Amino acid sequence: MAANFSSVPVLDFAFISDDAKRPEFIAHLRHALINVGFLYLKNHTVSQDIIDRLIDYIPRLFDLPQNAKNKIAMANSPHFLGYSRLGAEFTKGKTDYREQFDFATPHETQWRPGGPEYLRLWGPCQWPDEDLIPGFRGIMEDYLLQVQALSHRFIRLLAEAFGLPSDALAKDANDGSLTDQGVGPHYDAGFLTFLLQASPHPGLQVQNLTGDWVDAPPIPGTFVINIGKSLEFVTRGLARATSHRVLSPPVGSTPRYSVPFFQNISLHARLADEVLDFPPEILKLKDLRGDPAQTDSVNFAEFDREPSGRVGLIGRVKSHPDVAERHYPDLFQQYFPNGLPKQVDTY
Repeated sequence: MAANFSSVPVLDFAFISDDAKRPEFIAHLRHALINVGFLYLKNHTVSQDIIDRLIDYIPRLFDLPQNAKNKIAMANSPHFLGYSRLGAEFTKGKTDYREQFDFATPHETQWRPGGPEYLRLWGPCQWPDEDLIPGFRGIMEDYLLQVQALSHRFIRLLAEAFGLPSDALAKDANDGSLTDQGVGPHYDAGFLTFLLQASPHPGLQVQNLTGDWVDAPPIPGTFVINIGKSLEFVTRGLARATSHRVLSPPVGSTPRYSVPFFQNISLHARLADEVLDFPPEILKLKDLRGDPAQTDSVNFAEFDREPSGRVGLIGRVKSHPDVAERHYPDLFQQYFPNGLPKQVDTY
């Protein structure tokens, strides 16, 4: 298969400001979107000082006293924001061995009684006490807002790579989270994920077209960007959401830290209603790529019939049944009629 890949391409964001090099960037971006689903981005616009300060905070965040972490447990939040203990999340019916904090860009919930439950997905964060980790919240919020601004610019570059008007893929919502990874094969739900690999540990792997796992090790000064299922769906499979997983560090090693930022779309968006008019020469590239082998990931199959927010809520309910039991009892009963399981089937 000519379009298969054995490594993840590295793109230089500085090229977009150089008229002579911009076409090269767009061509490489088009290849990554259609054939790989992943790329590294270097020379991006997010402040390295902010990144360095955030990385310095991460071990301190996870080293907070357990009672301080429990105080902001995700189970308290209908927005699925807050702290998750080691082994509290599931992917494809197996426990993910990661301890996790989920934070988001600022939101006030749009939900009102009688409205769609999925509107409760977006809302305010839970933050650790400022006196326990002074300055962390400010740095985290600054980081999320800078990555959000980069993601908005990047969406327009995607449209250019696909031969579409610059605003054809523009969507108006974002969410970010901070995690210590160890997660099974899966896809991401949103448009794009911007991943900061915040420690030198390898572990991230990407599944290529023949089903082999390709390493995506940390490269200093870069983000790893990958395609989400909603972008794949709205482009009718032209953009490729690639199955990926994270292997936990060996027993006895230091923790692996990463900071993913998930760029999501409007909760009300119905992707089945979106029609994009791609140039014929772009559509031919999908045929040249061919179909990938069956992957180890299965999730987010509801985009063909449900609003984006409903799809996201179903995924969160399946991966965090303890939160669902408290805040979404009807959905919990639908997916877990026998109560909280020891293992669950995520997505």
